[in-house]
Amino acid sequence: MSGACTYVVLSGGIGGAKLALGMSHVVPTDKLTVIVNTGDDFEHLGLNVSPDLDTLMYTLSGAVDPETGWGRADETWQFMAALEQLGGETWFRLGDRDLATHVQRTQLLGSGATLSEVTLKLCERFGVGPRIVPMSDDRVRTHVLTDDGKLEFQHYFVRDRAAPRTLGIEFHGARDAAPAAGALAALRDPALAGIVIAPSNPYLSIDPILAVPGMRAAINDSHAPVIAVSPIVGDAAIKGPTAKIMRELKLEVSARSIAAHYSDLLDGFIIDATDREKLSDFGDERPDVRACQTVMKSLEDRITLARATLNFCTTLATR
Repeated sequence: MSGACTYVVLSGGIGGAKLALGMSHVVPTDKLTVIVNTGDDFEHLGLNVSPDLDTLMYTLSGAVDPETGWGRADETWQFMAALEQLGGETWFRLGDRDLATHVQRTQLLGSGATLSEVTLKLCERFGVGPRIVPMSDDRVRTHVLTDDGKLEFQHYFVRDRAAPRTLGIEFHGARDAAPAAGALAALRDPALAGIVIAPSNPYLSIDPILAVPGMRAAINDSHAPVIAVSPIVGDAAIKGPTAKIMRELKLEVSARSIAAHYSDLLDGFIIDATDREKLSDFGDERPDVRACQTVMKSLEDRITLARATLNFCTTLATR
C-alpha cells in the first residue's frame, strides 16, 4: 500500500479492534484512523467509562487481555472484591489497572477537556500509533427497547447479558450531536483510500456512529470506496448478540441482510469464505462482494483479513 494513502475504520469493540490491529500491521500507523462508537459509554460508580474506546486503545497498544479481548492483561480485582464486601454494585467489573484509565478520563473531562482530547492523551500514554477518535464529543447513549422495558446499553448487554427480547434501539442525544472534528477530518482527507466498516454489531455498534448527523453524509461524500466486513457467518454471529437481535427484529440472519442494512453506503462487501456459495444471492448490482476468511482467531488471521480488505479497496478505486 502506498504510504501516502490513509484509511478509516468504523468500529465497535472487540471485532472492530481485531481488524484495526490487523490493519495497523499493513498500513503505516499514522495513516490509520479508527472512528469508535461511544453509544456504549456510561457513568458508573461516579466514573466516565468508554468501553469501546478502551478496547481499541488496549488492543492497539498490546495491553488488552488476550483471553477476553477486552480489559487489560494481567489484571487484578482487589477493588471489585472490596466493593462487593461493602455491598456496592459489582455487575460491571472494573479491574484495578482498568480503573486507573476511568479515573484519569473522569478527571480530564471534569477539567473541561473534550472526549477527543482525553482519548488522544490516553492513547499517547499507551503508545498507540493509529489515531483513535470518538464518533462525537457530545453525549450519545444507546438504549435498547425490550420486553423488560427501555434499558441503557450496559444494563441490557452486561447486567442482563442481552437476555431480554429486543423490540427496538434508540440513540439518545444523537440528533443534537456533531461528529468529532478528528472523525470528519479523517473522512475528508484527500489521501483517503478506503473506509472500512468493521465486523462489529451493525445495530448496537455501527448504527450509533451513523446516527450522528453529518457522519453518513461525510462517508457518502468521500471519493474513497466503502467496504463492510460481515459479522455474520452462515446464520450465526461471529461474536455477541447480533444474530439474536436480528431474529428479534424479524430480520433474516444472513450476510445479505447486513449488506442491505448498509446498502446506501457500500461499494464493497466481504463475506466469510464458508459462505462462498452464497455469492449469487447478492446479484450483480452494488455492492461488489468478495469471500475470504473473516473469523480472526490469531494475529495472522487479522493481518490476512486486513490485507484482503485493503486490496479490495484498491481494486474498487481503480474501476
